[in-house]
Amino acid sequence: MIGNDRVVVVLPAYNAEKTLERTIREIDSRIVDEIICVDDASMDNTLNIAKNLDLKTFHHPENKGYGGNQKTCYQAALDESADIIIMLHPDYQYTPKLIPAMAHLIHTQLYDIVLGSRILTGGAIRGGMPVYKYIGNRILTLIENMLLRQKLSEYHTGYRAFHRRVLETLPVLENSDDFVFDNEMLAQAFLFGFRVGEISCPARYDNESSSINFRRSVLYGWGVLWTSVRYRLQRMELFRFRIFNPNGKKLRLKSHGNNDVAPS
Repeated sequence: MIGNDRVVVVLPAYNAEKTLERTIREIDSRIVDEIICVDDASMDNTLNIAKNLDLKTFHHPENKGYGGNQKTCYQAALDESADIIIMLHPDYQYTPKLIPAMAHLIHTQLYDIVLGSRILTGGAIRGGMPVYKYIGNRILTLIENMLLRQKLSEYHTGYRAFHRRVLETLPVLENSDDFVFDNEMLAQAFLFGFRVGEISCPARYDNESSSINFRRSVLYGWGVLWTSVRYRLQRMELFRFRIFNPNGKKLRLKSHGNNDVAPS
């Protein structure tokens, strides 16, 4: 807890048996009040490891995708009365040691959302990011900044902190269940006027780090571009899209409302 703010870390997990425990060991328990792990029908021992680590664990009997996993994560965090929610990949690609800094930036009300950027340090490739992904990241970020009229160093990090009012306000249930969920959420945040900040984050890539293949990366790229185009059309009041509708489907504050998801 920071002041009166309850801090909850959410882990969208899929086949993370080799890195989950290492990730948990580096989470500062003096700051974090609760750790929630959502297992997205992993094919390895992720679920049992999460239980043995005494995490608050949820299980998807069927894989719901990266975006679908996050929806469960954020709903569970709101149900735990979280004030500050930090989404961290349990594959140890991002260091948990930045959690206190990110949480404090939210607590002090400097930002509503804080992103851990792999680009600000200039060490993404040194950390092992594939060159084609780095190039794609830079091209997509340039286009997004132009269409969204922002100046972020990257939109594609999986390390994010939110104030609860962001999750209560955005119609995130209108978003994709796939990887483009992250981009849609940022576009929504900018449209709804939330303040987004960044912090330098070293990243590591090895055989244990989760990654999508080239084909999925291309599909993700098209999804990112379409999200940015929809944002600009919405801003110009030429079209209206469900993901930007303030009355769209939002997370509920007291229950999951999903019979397929239950604590494990």
